[in-house]
Amino acid sequence: MSTGPAPGYHTSEDERLLHKLGYAQELFRAVGGFQNFAISFTIISILAGCLTSYSIAYLQGGPIAVSWGWLIVGLMSTLVALSMAEIASAFPTAGGLYYWASKLGSPAWGWFTGWFNLVGQIAVTAAIGYGLAIFSTALLNYWFDYPNTKEYVYLAYAVVLAAALLINLLKVSITALLNTVSAYWHMIGVGVIVVVLFFVPDDHRSLSSIFTDTVNETGWGGGTTSGIVFFYVFLTGLLMAQYTITGFDASAHVAEETHKASRSAAVGMYMSVVASVFFGFILLVSVTRALPVEPQLDLYIVPVAWVTAMGQSWGTFILFICCIAQMFCLTASVTSASRMLFAFSRDRAVPGHQLWRRVGRNRVPHYAVMAIVVLAAALMLPTLYNFFVGYYVGTGVAVIGLYIAFILPVILRYRMKESFEPGAWTLGKHYKWIDPIAIVWVCFISIVFLMPPFSISAPWEEGFTWEAVNYAPLWVGGALLLFGGWWVLSAKNWFKGPVRMGTDEELERMEEETLGQFDIPTEAEPA
Repeated sequence: MSTGPAPGYHTSEDERLLHKLGYAQELFRAVGGFQNFAISFTIISILAGCLTSYSIAYLQGGPIAVSWGWLIVGLMSTLVALSMAEIASAFPTAGGLYYWASKLGSPAWGWFTGWFNLVGQIAVTAAIGYGLAIFSTALLNYWFDYPNTKEYVYLAYAVVLAAALLINLLKVSITALLNTVSAYWHMIGVGVIVVVLFFVPDDHRSLSSIFTDTVNETGWGGGTTSGIVFFYVFLTGLLMAQYTITGFDASAHVAEETHKASRSAAVGMYMSVVASVFFGFILLVSVTRALPVEPQLDLYIVPVAWVTAMGQSWGTFILFICCIAQMFCLTASVTSASRMLFAFSRDRAVPGHQLWRRVGRNRVPHYAVMAIVVLAAALMLPTLYNFFVGYYVGTGVAVIGLYIAFILPVILRYRMKESFEPGAWTLGKHYKWIDPIAIVWVCFISIVFLMPPFSISAPWEEGFTWEAVNYAPLWVGGALLLFGGWWVLSAKNWFKGPVRMGTDEELERMEEETLGQFDIPTEAEPA
């Protein structure tokens, strides 16, 4: 028998702020500040993105694209995260980016931000899951002689997606605990891997080679590793680092489940990037130092090189550490994406919104979770044709979609200048130089990652292959045409941005009904 909410239940600062933003407390607020940091740190996952996309940087620049590329992208991504954190503090809602854009700009800004964010969330979830499938396939191949064909990689992908689905159907306190475990697993795991890579392999590259050696396997310039052509190759190789440092908007998407969200979501957002840049650099230097001078160049470059250099026992041991970390990463990405879909549907922007905004008995948006997993599975179907190109496109779409969504609210905030009302955490006057740099950087990388990374001949010349084409412009352009056309023809007439759910009294009544219906006690501050 439910006893109803405790006296004074609606007096928390988090709920008062959420009411001010127009929403009732439907989700369960059980996430602490460290757990908020942990979900973004987990989705960035240096043991996932750094390693599963390592071949992108190595083929397109070599060790300097891995080391210097990581530092350059890490610095720029930190500035982007700081710009976003200030806005997250002012508007701590699950809708995150599209809510910010709607409030700082107009429904049109919110519409395009929301759809780019959602597409990016689905793409990054798919890329994370497929990267895990690649590593899992390599591990299972060594352990059980599991086939490593693209069909079996996709089968492994389907299995890990199903596991992430089941975990995300559990109550949020469980997923929050998993994110805490994940944060420590990543930090300790990096330490273990670095120690193993330092002592076990018989041969190591020199430290200087990590920062000076170049590789060009793109076909551009006939394989040259100098001049303007190689600079272009190096820029396309930044995709590895930029793909890895995505997903930190998760701190915003779980804000309605976070205590002291106005500060915790902001700090969790930028600190997850700072911590990832630090630990990721140590990891990448160690991995590159332990690679053979001429490693096997494909998506299995890291797993195969580890086993070759250290033997199967040590190689599969660190592969196991990575696979567990990547499973944590996939689970957290599904959590973040489902909350974004839930919030976007709550404001009636998504077809079938009545279904995706439903909350289960444990106050988790079950149908939104299912939708994200199904869409992620569909996005990687092209890998059944060519698994390298399919994975490359997935990472490119994720980066472009997410970073466009990241930067649109920043543009609006910068345009507002001193009229912007900050939350508990603010950049102060520093936004005047941080925001413009972040805006220019995102515009720059969005162009670079739409460019062809590999050289292909003209269709009438020998050597042309559609497998070398970068299909990211088709995906991004198609999405822009679809959502842009939808806006012009229909959505502009009915999408008005975030929809206030009711007066403060009505919001409190909704919360009481939710607690009574699900028989859930008042949440308490996590230890």
